[in-house]
Amino acid sequence: MSHRNAPLTPAGRLRLVQRCAYRPIAHVAAEAGVSRQCLSKWVGRYRHDSEAGLEDRWSAPVRRPGQLDARIVAEIERLRRTRKWSARLIAVELAEQGYAVSVATVGRWLVRLGLNRRRWLDVDGEPLRTRPRSPPAAAGTWCTWM
Repeated sequence: MSHRNAPLTPAGRLRLVQRCAYRPIAHVAAEAGVSRQCLSKWVGRYRHDSEAGLEDRWSAPVRRPGQLDARIVAEIERLRRTRKWSARLIAVELAEQGYAVSVATVGRWLVRLGLNRRRWLDVDGEPLRTRPRSPPAAAGTWCTWM
């Protein structure tokens, strides 16, 4: 959180960008104590979006190309509940359907869905129990398995 007089607030960025209109970016950046790349980024944003481009931006990615489609996750869950297949068999079946999903990804999704232990599944595919939580370590012990 920055205070209103901080040098790199949107108002301070605007002052730096305005200085770049008649001076080299590298000189203004050196005087302000920021990198040339950072100031170049702000200048580019200002040229594209005007003052709105100098506001702080959310750092989360706009899209996640590696995230599985909901249909594939539903298929993983269906195959596990109905056929009780392993992650490897599910990955092979998905590959035959035209979806390239690794065994590790299928395994991670089974953990997220709470279906990672086949022996915990009932005959109809419903979980028999929830995942056990590890007990908290006793005070003063350095090893949790003792």
